[in-house]
Amino acid sequence: MQTDSFEWLIGSQRWRDSAIARGEAAGGINPIGGLEEVLDELSPIEDFSGSMSLSFSDPRFDEVKAPVDECKDKDMTYAAPLFVTAEFINNNTGEIKSQTVFMGDFPMMTEKGTFIINGTERVVVSQLVRSPGVYFDETIDKSTDKTLHSVKVIPSRGAWLEFDVDKRDTVGVRIDRKRRQPVTVLLKALGWTSERITERFGFSEIMMSTLEKDNTAGTDEALLDIYRKLRPGEPPTKESAQTLLENLFFKEKRYDLARVGRYKVNKKLGLNTNHPITTTTLTEEDVVATIEYLVRLHEGQATMTVPGGVEVPVETDDIDHFGNRRLRTVGELIQNQIRVGMSRMERVVRERMTTQDVEAITPQTLINIRPVVAAIKEFFGTSQLSQFMDQNNPLSGLTHKRRLSALGPGGLSRERAGLEVRDVHPSHYGRMCPIETPEGPNIGLIGSLSVYARVNPFGFIETPYRKVIDGLVTDEIHYLTADEEDRHVVAQANSPIDAEGRFVEPRVLVRRKAGEVEYVASSEVDYMDVSPRQMVSVATAMIPFLEHDDANRALMGANMQRQAVPLVRSEAPLVGTGMELRAAIDAGDVVVAEKSGVIEEVSADYITVMADDGTRHTYRMRKFARSNHGTCANQSPIVDAGERVEAGQVIADGPCTQNGEMALGKNLLVAIMPWEGHNYEDAIILSNRLVEEDILTSIHIEEHEIDARDTKLGAEEITRDIPNVSDEVLADLDERGIVRIGAEVRDGDILVGKVTPKGETELTPEERLLRAIFGEKAREVRDTSLKVPHGESGKVIGIRVFSREDDDELPAGVNELVRVYVAQKRKISDGDKLAGRHGNKGVIGKILAQEDMPFLPDGTPVDIILNTHGVPRRMNIGQILETHLGWCAHSGWQIAGSPDWAANLPEALRSAEPNQIVSTPVFDGAQEAELQGLLSSTLPNRDGDVLVDGDGKAVLFDGRSGEPFPYPVTVGYMYIMKLHHLVDDKIHARSTGPYSMITQQPLGGKAQFGGQRFGEMECWAMQAYGAAYTLQELLTIKSDDTVGRVKVYEAIVKGENIPEPGIPESFKVLLKELQSLCLNVEVLSSDGAAIELREGEDEDLERAAANLGINLSRNESASVEDLA
Repeated sequence: MQTDSFEWLIGSQRWRDSAIARGEAAGGINPIGGLEEVLDELSPIEDFSGSMSLSFSDPRFDEVKAPVDECKDKDMTYAAPLFVTAEFINNNTGEIKSQTVFMGDFPMMTEKGTFIINGTERVVVSQLVRSPGVYFDETIDKSTDKTLHSVKVIPSRGAWLEFDVDKRDTVGVRIDRKRRQPVTVLLKALGWTSERITERFGFSEIMMSTLEKDNTAGTDEALLDIYRKLRPGEPPTKESAQTLLENLFFKEKRYDLARVGRYKVNKKLGLNTNHPITTTTLTEEDVVATIEYLVRLHEGQATMTVPGGVEVPVETDDIDHFGNRRLRTVGELIQNQIRVGMSRMERVVRERMTTQDVEAITPQTLINIRPVVAAIKEFFGTSQLSQFMDQNNPLSGLTHKRRLSALGPGGLSRERAGLEVRDVHPSHYGRMCPIETPEGPNIGLIGSLSVYARVNPFGFIETPYRKVIDGLVTDEIHYLTADEEDRHVVAQANSPIDAEGRFVEPRVLVRRKAGEVEYVASSEVDYMDVSPRQMVSVATAMIPFLEHDDANRALMGANMQRQAVPLVRSEAPLVGTGMELRAAIDAGDVVVAEKSGVIEEVSADYITVMADDGTRHTYRMRKFARSNHGTCANQSPIVDAGERVEAGQVIADGPCTQNGEMALGKNLLVAIMPWEGHNYEDAIILSNRLVEEDILTSIHIEEHEIDARDTKLGAEEITRDIPNVSDEVLADLDERGIVRIGAEVRDGDILVGKVTPKGETELTPEERLLRAIFGEKAREVRDTSLKVPHGESGKVIGIRVFSREDDDELPAGVNELVRVYVAQKRKISDGDKLAGRHGNKGVIGKILAQEDMPFLPDGTPVDIILNTHGVPRRMNIGQILETHLGWCAHSGWQIAGSPDWAANLPEALRSAEPNQIVSTPVFDGAQEAELQGLLSSTLPNRDGDVLVDGDGKAVLFDGRSGEPFPYPVTVGYMYIMKLHHLVDDKIHARSTGPYSMITQQPLGGKAQFGGQRFGEMECWAMQAYGAAYTLQELLTIKSDDTVGRVKVYEAIVKGENIPEPGIPESFKVLLKELQSLCLNVEVLSSDGAAIELREGEDEDLERAAANLGINLSRNESASVEDLA
């Protein structure tokens, strides 16, 4: 979807070939790309007198400036220079000057469908918008209960034209949302006489009554009448009125229906349906046909015959139908932005034409490319639709590229969007997933493309169907848009068919228009779904037993798969859906062989393949790279030297993949039972085995950056020579002052040493004397080193140094830039969030020793305990079925005899080895009877015992007492993912730290190293318990008593008693506010004496800080020894 759209924009050869193959180049005309289209619209730019013109043609690109990896490394944009041919024509002399003009660097799309802007990978999300066209609507009038009809002609750009029938049965028109006029005024302005109107609309009483009420005499008067409404206050003339009307609807510069709008108008009104699209403005016939359609709709007629003899149905439109909503894909969004930039440039060119000497003009002197470059930069940098790529795992990246958003410029806003727009619509079937959408305020406004959907050249989403002819299902595939599908009868994918392809049953369940279902004879069926999973998106199609889950929980399951972090060792699910391999390959994070051949050499860093045609291909592995979300992206080979590989085969795994299959979590032995109340409210109990054996361990990489700039007082310097720092702290720094690779660091440690010049202070006489004797003393510098942020630790795994001396591109004023990568191995711990694929999420409440976990009769302890209460009311029974099938897959099975439940199973599935991976496709998976049969047929363990009965339950023993639990417990294997909500990122504590400049209160939030807010309601709680001293402490020395808090710190350090609290800063703010109301406020002590509030208490604070040698505005020290 992404790459095709971008190739249309740049007009690549591959796109041209496929367009010709699809038959888009009718009449031998070369198909036109998006950039060419903009240049054709713009050309020619003429000056005000029409004596000069400038035309653009033939856009072409040079090679990209740097490869993808270098752009990421050096914060560059992956772009190619764009050149166009500009031709300047002097119409007076006939002189033509032609030049190739550089139009700026144009961001190019990578093979994965992403852009690299300033070193970060971004995705442009497709936008769902209302298609240009004509829309008929009906409303009920509140006062008269009459059914009223209206129509809007919505262009791609330009003025809206609206017609409506009001409660007095007159037909009116609104031009550009101005005041309403009788529709006959517009017809007369277009040159129609009353006789001609009567001839065309004589059948309609409401048109005749409108004509009678219309007082305008002829065309001129009608034009002036329209002009007065559109331009009130300006003197009307016939010429200006005529020009205004033409410019509004009939001139390509001002009005554009776009190809899609023209197609929709023609289709709705039955005009020129067989002719190729040539004009994209309105025509007189469009206006007249629209009015006639509206009148016939109001009169309740079912069809309308247009002048060409075509009969069209007369009906209102549903604005939320996917036949009326289209996608603006990447190419079109960028094209619109280029159009904006070009129109800004057009103004500059016009001005230069008038100011420059005609003889000296060349295309180069006229053109200023800045507006175009700025428009493109603005789009990629700040547009709501250009987003930081979600790289949490391969699936999250894949779904991000397939996302559809109704938000953004020209779209809806989440505040104004109602329920209808957000709701699932029957026309979404096979086009947009009804399940995968966010949970918050964006619900229903952001969706995901269905598995097999594609976008046609007009931007409408199509879905594939198998053609059915006289009850025979063929293998011929047709892609249909939503409004084409409405005209057909469609059977579901799992309707039973015989070997010849005929429907087995005489009556087949089908879907008709608006999602209605009924049984019809097999001969009436036109199409059949290609697959049961056709209606859902990739993430949803990876949920096994989806058909047994409530949609709300499935939504959470689909969304949480995108939040799974890559683990140290990936493991594919025992119970999959058959989508895992395809999803992993399409996500682009695995390495795939381009050509068939033999593996020549394999190492951890690269694979060399000798292809059958004699060419050698080397594939480099991505090793421990940091993704956008701080997760670890690592590739490792899964082939051996000498092995034969085919084209398209996976030869190296990426993050979250195993043997080329998507592997987001781990298969864990689960028991579903309450346990001492420790798994109350979705809490999860884990076995310590998962911690010790690194089963749920993930690697996270943080990037820390510092630059050395030129300041007013001199240049900053990256150095090891830092004032007032002990050698112990500098032990891991090299001679440049940069930490060594492999060093273990924790919060507060220096990563890069940096000093910044301090302002010269006034020297004392003694210092002046010393300086005179010993010469110029080294200038004062302060320590501004890069330190590990609070709460972080890890191992330094990479360092990148960029400097001006090495000719690296750096921002203005920056001399050197250092990046340090710190990797952290995070074992699973209590507070981390885990989830299954069915929306069954929870936080780890307790990690038990392995010997305390419940165990099976053969002594195997379970890995994880989930609460039974998390299942019934959430109605995600899929997790239970997955647990049962997971046990069968882990144990293996052997079906004895030919039981009825196994009648539909293929021969290959009658037996399975232990740890066999099984797939149960969505809407076409294992049935309940089959599951029960498999559970009864599982293979015994090494002792010859079958541990789990036919109901999927086993007798479990309490690990602490060895006693059996009083009831059998559901046991099996469930696929569990570790989500990105990690406790290490969230837990936070502060004793002292930074304070707000204004209120002098501690800042809030982990990022600011803030404190916990003790708010109004918490104060009430303290007051309710009479905890006066605790409350006073909280409101003064722990908050904004600036002097008191320093004295308290001093008392704690020296081991003295805590002094009396002083007056908080907020009290002084209150006094100032009262004084600002001209009130004289005095502060009295308890004995009635006036207290003088001094302004200069900052001095006390500084004095105390100086005496103690501490700085209370920084983070607390890493250890107690540092304070001594």
